[in-house]
Amino acid sequence: MSTKHPPRSSTPTPLSARLASHPHGAPASAAGKHPAPPCTLVIFGARGDLTQRLLMPALYNLVVDGLLDSGMKIIGINHGERETQAWCEDLHDALQKFAADKASTFHAGKLDDNAWNWVAQRLQYMAGEFEDDDVYQRLAQQLGGNGRDGAQGNVVFYLAVGARFFKPIVERLGKAGLLQQSADDSGPFRRVVIEKPFGSDLASARDLNQHVLSFVNESQIYRIDHFLGKDTVQSILAVRFANALFEPVWRREYIDSVQITASEVIGVESRGRFYEQTGALRDMVPNHLFQLLCMVAMEPPNSFDAETVRNKKAEVFDAIKPLTPDDVVFGQYGKGPAGAAYRDEPDVAKDSRTETYAAARVRIDNWRWAGVPFYLRTGKRLTARHTEISVQLRSVPFRLFRDTPVDALTPNVLTLRIDPTHGTSFDFNVKTPGPVMQIGAVHSSFDYDDFFTEHANIGYETLLYDCMLGDQTLFQRADSIESAWAAVDGVLHPKDGSAVRVHEYAAGSEGPAEAQALLARDGRAWRALTPGESRKS
Repeated sequence: MSTKHPPRSSTPTPLSARLASHPHGAPASAAGKHPAPPCTLVIFGARGDLTQRLLMPALYNLVVDGLLDSGMKIIGINHGERETQAWCEDLHDALQKFAADKASTFHAGKLDDNAWNWVAQRLQYMAGEFEDDDVYQRLAQQLGGNGRDGAQGNVVFYLAVGARFFKPIVERLGKAGLLQQSADDSGPFRRVVIEKPFGSDLASARDLNQHVLSFVNESQIYRIDHFLGKDTVQSILAVRFANALFEPVWRREYIDSVQITASEVIGVESRGRFYEQTGALRDMVPNHLFQLLCMVAMEPPNSFDAETVRNKKAEVFDAIKPLTPDDVVFGQYGKGPAGAAYRDEPDVAKDSRTETYAAARVRIDNWRWAGVPFYLRTGKRLTARHTEISVQLRSVPFRLFRDTPVDALTPNVLTLRIDPTHGTSFDFNVKTPGPVMQIGAVHSSFDYDDFFTEHANIGYETLLYDCMLGDQTLFQRADSIESAWAAVDGVLHPKDGSAVRVHEYAAGSEGPAEAQALLARDGRAWRALTPGESRKS
């Protein structure tokens, strides 16, 4: 059973026409939006993977949508000598390949020369080591500094670098006067974008926050989580608060449990060295999965003002009961139908105990969610790729159907599909045709593609645009970062000093059997990952 709707008939204005109509050669802005204010984007890590795969494609899409001002400039900083033209060519080649491989995230599925030229004209490369003070003096000159003020105009500093460079870069930016802005925010802005990880445990997160906030204030820091840039993630709030059907039952009296899944079919690929130091829990749970949990569990905000929304999220983090080793299951993929074992991956220790799978039972100790378990799982080399949230409602009393051929009633489940398909589905019960009261389970769903024109989106466009506008709604705050790490610190550092056991699972499976046992203790089960199989609990 599915809900269909014809795609919108309106056709977007061709890019060439939009470019031609703009006085500065940039396209007209997307409907209902205006270009971000002019600024200089300084990218530390200009030649890194993040810049090529995510930042530049997102900037390109913003250009196509007409959301960047003609005064935009982009300065890339990286170690190693490189001419600006050569850097441009590297980015162009990467974008062309990306456009061919990721047609659904690129306008028209190919690179438009006019839009790329608009970007290329604004690129400038600067060679230098991130911990060299001279780099920041040269950067100040590039930004129009006059010796008293480290820069002229609006500036966004994007730290697309390893976590070890966060503190030294922010410190040197501060000492060079590059982060100074007026106390009342009336002058040019200075903003710093920091990628995850925001620490590796509670102590390191506190240390990072303390160090960074000694050079900038909280309003200048944009801690970015690309999950929050996904339209389907932002839509969670719309589903909850824009529909009278859902919010009245969005509480412990009606909801039995919530499952949040982020499964991948790929392994660690070339990230073995990084993953050995990180693992699935650190990589996904305190950030991505907890952010999804907050979107599901937060109280209704009075408005979508940034601090109002972030305050409601902070309340959820504060209410999470700290996890213990009994609340989690770790797994590591071994050799299986999907490929080699984790320990056979490049840069992975042959005796590694790093988890590539993590499942957790989370309790939220507040009035709305008392007694409702949130089950989180994430893993690599699993049987299918799914990022979704399944909200299972409580079962209705069976007494009414006790004298009919009904053995059990299928629970109602609302599933919000985030990746790779985008949409919502609902499992519920109806009477089957015939003279006997026989109950049958049905499945109703909608896909975004059936209702809305496809829109190119890497996941960073909204986040970059909001940063330039100064909207921190989708960015994490220091207190929430620390609360998230506090919730898992007892698992990372058990009081008795013992490590959580890591169970093996076959590559291509649904994870370790012990993860099923985690839910079985509560009389529940994970929803199936395998495409085509029943997705019912």
